Amino acid sequence: MKTSAVTSADLGKSILSVPPLARSADFSVSDVENQKLVNHLKQGGVSTFMYGGNANFYNISVGEYDGVLTQLESWVGDDDWVIPSIGADYGKALDQVNILKHRDFPTAMALPLNFPSTPKGVNEGLRRLADAYGKPLIVYVKSDTYLTPRLVADLLADGVACAVKYAAVRENPAIDAFLTELVGYAGTDHIISGIGERPAIEHLMDFKLAGFTSGSVCLAPALSTAMLKALQAGDVTTAANIREKFIALEDLRDGYSPLRILHEAVRLAGIADTGPMYPFLSNIDDAKVLTDLETASKELLAANNAA
Repeated sequence: MKTSAVTSADLGKSILSVPPLARSADFSVSDVENQKLVNHLKQGGVSTFMYGGNANFYNISVGEYDGVLTQLESWVGDDDWVIPSIGADYGKALDQVNILKHRDFPTAMALPLNFPSTPKGVNEGLRRLADAYGKPLIVYVKSDTYLTPRLVADLLADGVACAVKYAAVRENPAIDAFLTELVGYAGTDHIISGIGERPAIEHLMDFKLAGFTSGSVCLAPALSTAMLKALQAGDVTTAANIREKFIALEDLRDGYSPLRILHEAVRLAGIADTGPMYPFLSNIDDAKVLTDLETASKELLAANNAA
């Protein structure tokens, strides 16, 4: 497992996969099923595994955190990079970094808390968390009200953050005043696109971001990896053709629930049994949604296997 400090090259080496976390019927984290998913991702060229929102780290307990970290380490190889998450609230995040600082993970992602929080308060909190951890964090920006572009840039400049996951949804991802301002202050070497394949072309081509995260990569890692390589080579046509294969699943995720849909998609495609969703979330039980999702998931997996 990667233990060295995070560099810009790390952010573009692989798709930053954001997988769900498979649990057994008793809600314990399943080594067997999660290993299946990690192996599937690795076969498609993925070497970075970020356990955040899709893994429902928002609701993970501090009591199980240390044990889950041990499991995360056990699923990957020497050259793989695992990124656990902390938070979203400050108190839990502080408890978690006091566990993390005794381990070799080079960073952790701070999950965003949009309420109750203020940009000034988040800035101070992230600085205190990084100081307690003794390592920089990945800052996750999902809205314009969480932090200002200037504050985010200062967190990078001061070594509080080693990367920024930018995931504010725009009607047109090529038109983004917040991201334009952020890139103007901070450059692009340590900012990654955080909303999957849909805005990745604009984010990497127009804004020159360093890489992108994906949940749907769990279905089609070879395709997602090929899309990243195409973008890095400046081949927008190939990237756009690949992106079209993800849209059916992404439409379901955007229309229903990104993380709940992904959780079921991995199971319905036969990649791994993701099991029950950890409270306060619940599994999808709408028959029509599940039928549409099974079709989209299997078609995407088939396209991946053909590639």
